[in-house]
Amino acid sequence: MAGIGEASMRAAAEGGRRFGIATVTPALVASISALADALGLSAQFTGTRLTEGDPVALAADPARLVDALAAATRACIEADGAEAVIIGGGPLAQAADQLQPQFSRPIIKPIAAAVARMLQLLSA
Repeated sequence: MAGIGEASMRAAAEGGRRFGIATVTPALVASISALADALGLSAQFTGTRLTEGDPVALAADPARLVDALAAATRACIEADGAEAVIIGGGPLAQAADQLQPQFSRPIIKPIAAAVARMLQLLSA
């Protein structure tokens, strides 16, 4: 079994890449860090960047949500040195689709990563 957190971290860390997480949810920060530790990926994990603004208001305005996640993603890359960025939260997949063209680094979508991981596990 593989959850979206584990699957997305394993995908982001592929090949030894350093990775960060951009999310709208402050309550996830501690559990994200704990998961990176539990998976043995803490040396590659550059940290979590939160969007500015109220998460509920951002969710109600898709354009603002994408802009806020882009700023958090940029901080992961430019300030923290992330080589891949996970958009933390399954419901943010549409925003992640819009972010990828803005960045040369991989933008990881947790649900897609979990599906890929499950297919990989099933074929092993």
